[in-house]
Amino acid sequence: MEQIERIKQMEQHMDCASAAVMELSATLDKYVEAQKSITILNEYYGSNEWHQDYADDEAGNLPKDLKRGVLSEDGIWNLLSDCREMNVRLLETVMNIMKNNL
Repeated sequence: MEQIERIKQMEQHMDCASAAVMELSATLDKYVEAQKSITILNEYYGSNEWHQDYADDEAGNLPKDLKRGVLSEDGIWNLLSDCREMNVRLLETVMNIMKNNL
C-alpha cells in the first residue's frame, strides 16, 4: 500500500508541476512579446514628447474622451517599476533553480 500511495503522490506532484510549467510558459511568451512595448514606453516616459503631451493634457488641449493613462506619472512609473522588479525576480528565480541543479 505504501508504494501505491507514493505513486499517487508523485502523480499529483507531476500534474501540479506540469500545469504550472504550461501556464508559466504561455505567460512568459506574452511577457517576452510585451518587451517591445515596455521598451517603447520606457523611451517615451520623460522624453520631450511625453512632456509636451503631459503639458497639453494639463492645459485641456486633448480630447476629453482620450484614454491617457500614459500621461499619469504614477501609472507609467509604476508599470515600468513593476517590469524591473519582475525582471529581477525572474533572474533570481533562474539563479536559484540553477543553484539547485534543476
